Amino acid sequence: MSRAEPGTTRLYHRLMVYLLFIILLLPLAGTLLYSLATSWSASLLPSGLTFKWYVALWSDPRFLAAFGQSLLVCVGALLLSVLLILPLLFVVHYHFPRLDALMNILILLPFAVPPVVSSVGLLQLYGSGPMAMVGTPWILIGCYFTVALPFMYRAITNNLQAINLRDLMDAAQLLGASTFQAAFLVVLPNLRKGLLVALLLSFSFLFGEFVFANLLVGTRYETLQVYLNNMRNSSGHFNSALVISYFLFVLVLTWAANRLNKDKS
Repeated sequence: MSRAEPGTTRLYHRLMVYLLFIILLLPLAGTLLYSLATSWSASLLPSGLTFKWYVALWSDPRFLAAFGQSLLVCVGALLLSVLLILPLLFVVHYHFPRLDALMNILILLPFAVPPVVSSVGLLQLYGSGPMAMVGTPWILIGCYFTVALPFMYRAITNNLQAINLRDLMDAAQLLGASTFQAAFLVVLPNLRKGLLVALLLSFSFLFGEFVFANLLVGTRYETLQVYLNNMRNSSGHFNSALVISYFLFVLVLTWAANRLNKDKS
């Protein structure tokens, strides 16, 4: 009887995982089926299947513009984050490790203020005057930079602690490398996985951000989430196709990044 218990326990755990997986997939499967339905109202299953909602979505110039603008803002914010955070983290962990505790507190400040409150302050500060940026993508890039900052900092910090930065730098310098060469040629390649995780996590979060985009730019620089909100009164099939397209884009991006990471390992 005792020998059967581990097998029974494994089967129970596997069934629970499968059940949880099915529960999580049910809403997505329903949305996918609704996006493919010709009509679905008074019956258990749709009356027919069609791709016309996807054709209408991907032939809509307004959707394509919103999709491209969302990509532009997210990529711009992440590039700014990498250019500023990587040197900062290197300096803190290599030269001033005691500042790490203070940085951990400061880095969480963006989460201390709700986006709506931040937006009101930004509207007053940048709504007029010499630095009027409300309604432009520049203010979104700045806001998204602060939103991505905690994700980027935490993921890269964990990676720096795992590779033992000081020993790695000392070994490279003993072999004749300068500080810049050691950081660029030795440390940076070892941060690839942590940086990739930070970029994927931040991009997934920023690509779906709505509050800042809606309050600070709105339709003047329509992003994908603002477009989805503005199309809420259109066909439910059309909106479902939009949600599934967004999900598939993030899924394919994550898969490609993980595949690229494995190929380089």
